[in-house]
Amino acid sequence: MTLSMYQASVPVFVRQLHNLSAILDKAIAHADATGLDPAELVAARLAPDMLPFSNQVQIASDNAKGCAARLAGVEPPRWEDKEQTLPELQDRIARTLDFLQGFEPGQIDGCEAREITLKLRDRELKFSGQSYLLGFALPNFFFHVVTAYDLLRHKGVPLGKRDYLGG
Repeated sequence: MTLSMYQASVPVFVRQLHNLSAILDKAIAHADATGLDPAELVAARLAPDMLPFSNQVQIASDNAKGCAARLAGVEPPRWEDKEQTLPELQDRIARTLDFLQGFEPGQIDGCEAREITLKLRDRELKFSGQSYLLGFALPNFFFHVVTAYDLLRHKGVPLGKRDYLGG
């Protein structure tokens, strides 16, 4: 059986974003139960030069919606990174899920050779659809999701591997 580009992208993003949303639910419950200021969680970082928790969620969202859109050959929506609370970040995840769930397999399947060009601040990166998904988009997405998980865990939110993997 062949694994399609759709199966390797959209359902993977959707599942992990649902897991991330559940992790944020636990963070909200933890803050409520302990009196921890939720703003401390939103601003959490492990090192002074790293992006805070809020940016980790925003970047994971951007990677998921951007990847699906690029693989489908459509323009990804652009959202301002203005979320400053856990509920606002939950809303961002929900909007991302809504966008992703609007794709059909036929929009993405067969895009393995499609040229994908990413315009970064100082350069452009060119990929085939398959190399973009497997070598850039998925690793980058998972990096930011696991970093968000790790930041909350570091702040005392009672999370475990099952929370990250979901199920």
